[in-house]
Amino acid sequence: MAPADPGAASEGEAVLRTYGPYGGRFVAETLVPALDELERAVATVLPSEAYRRELDRLLRDYVGRPTPLTDAARLARAIDPEGSQIERLLLKREDLAHTGAHKINNALGQVLLARAMGKARIIAETGAGQHGVATATAAALLGLPCDVYQGAIDVERQAPNVARMRLLGARVIPVESGSRTLKDAMNEALRDWVTNVATTYYCVGSAAGPRPYPALVAELQRVIGDEARAQCVAGPGLPDAVVACVGGGSNAIGIFRAFLERDPGVALFGVEAAGLGLDTDRHAATLTLGRRGVLHGALSYVLCDDAGQIQEAHSVSAGLDYPGVGPEHAHLKDTGRAAYLTATDAEALAAVRLVARTEGLLIALETAHAFAAIPAIAAREAGRLGRPARLLVCLSGRGDKDLATLMAHLDAEGAS
Repeated sequence: MAPADPGAASEGEAVLRTYGPYGGRFVAETLVPALDELERAVATVLPSEAYRRELDRLLRDYVGRPTPLTDAARLARAIDPEGSQIERLLLKREDLAHTGAHKINNALGQVLLARAMGKARIIAETGAGQHGVATATAAALLGLPCDVYQGAIDVERQAPNVARMRLLGARVIPVESGSRTLKDAMNEALRDWVTNVATTYYCVGSAAGPRPYPALVAELQRVIGDEARAQCVAGPGLPDAVVACVGGGSNAIGIFRAFLERDPGVALFGVEAAGLGLDTDRHAATLTLGRRGVLHGALSYVLCDDAGQIQEAHSVSAGLDYPGVGPEHAHLKDTGRAAYLTATDAEALAAVRLVARTEGLLIALETAHAFAAIPAIAAREAGRLGRPARLLVCLSGRGDKDLATLMAHLDAEGAS
């Protein structure tokens, strides 16, 4: 059964959605009662007046919502000097939310839910560290202990966020198995949850995993799109296209949600990590080159071999270094409602520099993949429309966490 209009369903109804053939639950029997318990909580707690009042208050007074729209005029001129393809380039500034990325919207909502469920401990997985920081922040605010699993490679390349998590009181647990990145961190978090399911809440960071997590995360992140759409309507008008990076897919589905059914003329673009190139085995372009398979409890597109074994992904950005994608994105790809492009490591690094030097914004390497695709999307949309396009980009996070990686690449290139 295809999903109902995301704009029409309540939070409680959202947990029962499927996405075409995608989603579902492929988990150990020991987790089924916990997922059933979570579905009941989503159906009863999330719509309650007390929960909504508390979450809305914290999003406003603690997170700093609504985040603004920024008109990136200098960046638009740098990409399109003649002004023939870009009319306006608007940035939804999730980097200005507390903790520096969109992840806090979801983490705060889930930890509030965990407290209402009477859970005594929070666990999470993280890649780039932003979800880990957001979960550690929410747990500290609400007085709950927190353990965060992070691949050992990501612990090294995301040292600032590791320090932030530890300062916030979370225990960061490096994962040495497998590729030592996000996939393996999620594996370990699931193993922990199986062992401690009665007392522990697993705060999933992306719109992936077994039902009800994809719908729950999407509902908590849709504030991005709801705000952005209202801001556009009140100002420059609806965008012609919305652009976001896609790893697991939470920032993208969050901004897409407001436009999916309500505005069929608004094009939706997700941008995956092409890593070292689509002609190599060093990429994370799941929707572009993957196939249907099961990963972390859900059916979606995955990177796997002919025998169905999950392959290692690669991206210069730790948050996109994942061989799967949320099931709603798989459905949007198949139906054609959203288009999915790619950007290489080199293109993302170049985008970071361009945005910094034209707009004074240091963007996350994950976010940079969306910016790297703007020239191709602008050309495509101008051709479709017969006029310059209005583009809305989700600036999902700031790049302070990536400084070591960025400087290493700049030094290697001999750049200043």
